[in-house]
Amino acid sequence: MTQSSQGLVRTIGRWSLTALMVNSIIGGSIFGLPSVLAVRIGAYSPFAYLGAGLCILIIAACIAEVSSRYEETGGLYLYARDAFGRFTGLLVAWLTWLTRIAAPAAGANLFYTYLVLFFPPLGSRKAELLVLAVLIGHHALLNYLGVETGKQVSNLFTAVKVGFLLFFVFAGVLALVLRPEIRVPFSVPAFSAKNWFESILLLVYAYGGFEGALFVGGESSNPKRDTPIALLRALVVVCLIYTAAQFVTIAALPDAGSSARPLTDAAQRFLGPAGAAAIALAALVSTYGYLSANLLHAPRVTFALAERGDFPAFLAAVHPKFRTPYFSILLYAALVFAFAALGNFQWNAMLSAVSRLAIYGAMALAVPVFRGRRDGKTQFLLPVPYLFSGFALLFSIALLTKMGRGEFYVVGATCAIALLNWLFVQR
Repeated sequence: MTQSSQGLVRTIGRWSLTALMVNSIIGGSIFGLPSVLAVRIGAYSPFAYLGAGLCILIIAACIAEVSSRYEETGGLYLYARDAFGRFTGLLVAWLTWLTRIAAPAAGANLFYTYLVLFFPPLGSRKAELLVLAVLIGHHALLNYLGVETGKQVSNLFTAVKVGFLLFFVFAGVLALVLRPEIRVPFSVPAFSAKNWFESILLLVYAYGGFEGALFVGGESSNPKRDTPIALLRALVVVCLIYTAAQFVTIAALPDAGSSARPLTDAAQRFLGPAGAAAIALAALVSTYGYLSANLLHAPRVTFALAERGDFPAFLAAVHPKFRTPYFSILLYAALVFAFAALGNFQWNAMLSAVSRLAIYGAMALAVPVFRGRRDGKTQFLLPVPYLFSGFALLFSIALLTKMGRGEFYVVGATCAIALLNWLFVQR
């Protein structure tokens, strides 16, 4: 175990980094999106998962090349600041912060929704606030006590949630082969470009989150070597799981588009009540693990900003005993609670997806900028960098044109705050 120049402990190896990325991607979306996609594109929905996964993989490849230049804490903020200057770095930082607050807040909202199914007396507003406070607060405490504790929790829940989903997939495929009577004829709705755009935009949220794990560069054992491999490996694993789960759902569940809990209802068909209860429990476990991952890596955003003088210095403080950025952890947990308490799943999820696309576009532009420097710092080189960069940029812009007025206002306000932040630090 080594200590980074920032006072943080380097304890996250390649497999733990991969697990953290998988945990950061797989939240609760896979337990609800299959029905939404079934309505829009029916039997084509597994192909949408593959197509969106390929597009996100291209974006991730661009980020992998850029990230291979760094071993400090800071992630996308650090990359944008180095590539385009202080203002762009702050802009990406604020958009990243919006993404990383809204996404786990949506996860917390979803966790509460599923928890009420098991414990109906928790259905009051006061109970909801109490559940959200305990859920987010104890994750903050675990990460306050040390990155090793947070890493172990993340690894555990990654293994459990992936195990549940693999069980669902294998049991479903086996049942479809051995019990033809449960098979459902595939429905193919009329082709609509609007439906496809909406589906891909939803899947950006489903696949998003991997970039958050880049913020633990200062606590990774060998980030220049491990980050690109972990990033690409995690996305391939998630893409295969998502696609298989979607296929099993639409193949086993009649009228899948009308189900509020598609995986649970599909499991009821081939596993019975006990299997359905297990998958409902998996939704809770998955969302819980997703929150644990975010509480591990997201506070490093404010830590990196403060360390470079863009945020108040106290946010860069490292606990003398636990070697964690404890002020940043506490602030982040408070903001996630506020968004979860004031918003709902749909609102937080859409904010996360839209702000994420803007960040992806910036990372696509960073690839040719760093290539032009020819300084030899990049450890992972794409074979056709400008093709990757151009596609990632066009994909991000195309989907950003589909954002609603409400999301536009929130993203615009975030950009205005970033401008004010830049003007202040310039003084």
